[in-house]
Amino acid sequence: MKQGFRQSMAWLHTWTGLVVGWVLLLIFMAGTASYYRETLNRWMRPELPRVQVSEATALAGAVKYLQRHAADAELWNIRLPGPRDPTLTMYWLNPAPADGAAQGRRARFGTATVDPASGEDVAARDTHGGEFFYRLHFDLHYVPVVWARYFVGFCAMFMLVAIITGVITHKKIFKDFFTFRPGKGQRSWLDFHNLSAVMALPYHAMITYTGIVTLMFMYLPWAMKATYPEGEERFYNEAFNRIVEVREAAGRPGAMLPPQRLLEQAGARWPGVAIGSVVVHHPGDANAAVEISAARGDNLTVDTPSILLDAGSGRLLAATGAPGGATQTRGVMVGLHLAHFASPLLRLLFFGSGLLGCLMVASGVILWAVKERPKHAKAGRIGFGLRLVDALNIGAVAGLPIAFAAYFWANRLLPLEVAARPEQEANAFFLAWAAALLAAFAWPRRAMWAWQLYAGGALFALVPVLNALTTGIHLGATVPAGDWALAGVDLVCLGLGVCLAIAGWRMQHWTPPLTAAQKRARQAPSATAATEGAR
Repeated sequence: MKQGFRQSMAWLHTWTGLVVGWVLLLIFMAGTASYYRETLNRWMRPELPRVQVSEATALAGAVKYLQRHAADAELWNIRLPGPRDPTLTMYWLNPAPADGAAQGRRARFGTATVDPASGEDVAARDTHGGEFFYRLHFDLHYVPVVWARYFVGFCAMFMLVAIITGVITHKKIFKDFFTFRPGKGQRSWLDFHNLSAVMALPYHAMITYTGIVTLMFMYLPWAMKATYPEGEERFYNEAFNRIVEVREAAGRPGAMLPPQRLLEQAGARWPGVAIGSVVVHHPGDANAAVEISAARGDNLTVDTPSILLDAGSGRLLAATGAPGGATQTRGVMVGLHLAHFASPLLRLLFFGSGLLGCLMVASGVILWAVKERPKHAKAGRIGFGLRLVDALNIGAVAGLPIAFAAYFWANRLLPLEVAARPEQEANAFFLAWAAALLAAFAWPRRAMWAWQLYAGGALFALVPVLNALTTGIHLGATVPAGDWALAGVDLVCLGLGVCLAIAGWRMQHWTPPLTAAQKRARQAPSATAATEGAR
């Protein structure tokens, strides 16, 4: 290390952050939005009823619906309403064709969202809702899932290296927490980058490391394959403490106990614990079995206990045991990453920390360009590398907010009956982002920064207006009703719009600080005049 250890770490920090910085920004933005994916699911399906019913009522309605519409299914999966998501959703596995013909995934699975009070279909618009952001932040889009997850893991490893080297590089990391000098050009960008990094440093380290852990078996599968050569399913069942239904269908009809009786069995085993999901294996068969799982609630781990009951008699067939240390550790790691356990205030803190992460990444890639620009100015020409980074910075930092806002606009403006509506909404996201990137590459100038920031600000700020014009869940209805979850989506969009507009105004009216050479050139005439006056 000819430059010394800390200088080498600074070089590594710079390049690990820059190489994947723009993808990391997309991952951070989508992941931060995912903290409220259940709320976004509701907001993006305004037709869904906003009523709370008991677990027994919801389950009874779901069973009646499935008996009418999926009586011959091999499996029912019912997700009961909860405090954050009051919808009743269900999935079922259709039987394979008797002639052995190939069947697509969409034909194999059925899904429905029903009114939890009546058990009837809800004519709600088709959308991925907040699930789009959740999948986007680790599956990307238009990319094969396996390759996308490997690439995201690669970026996460670079992020972890950048965090570690950033801590090593800063000798005065605690001082950086309180230092911000505005109007100082490169110094200001460095202060802002340090401030946004140090303020949420524990969060940044936790979210990066736990993100890698969530897919660790995909990244490091060799030990698992060596120990379980017959297949991975047995490993996952044992490692994740799953119940496995081993009974085959009897081939003769059987009756199922009333849902209330089944829930009483679970209530006796877990007093005061809410039920999250109910899975019925071989519904309508004499060997039908019901798997009941507790809701995650405020538990730190994502792993929840389950019991398996005989559907006809209610007899206990199996139950999850005490998980091992490795299983508990993995469950807590994933739980920390997803933050399902968080109370409203803690969830807001996670959201704010995620926004700081976005600012940290954005300021990092901008800082590289700010530091390089004087070198290119001295040489008399802007090189390809700086021009490329400038365009990517504009298209990602200013262009991604346009894409996120466009996704919400598409949800409200696309006709309800349009084919493949969820994909059309996703296409709107990427088309808006592509337009921002193309504009940035065509003219990577400061004016483009301002225009795109203004565009993103206007799109976000007008989301509440668009919502009021197209639906009945606008601020005039949600605020008086005390539905702060739905009202929060409009208010956050308005706040983001204002912040982006202010950033655009600052960029439009920003004057670069004078360089040392320019200051000397200005001071020289004054010094000469003063000398002559003294004579």
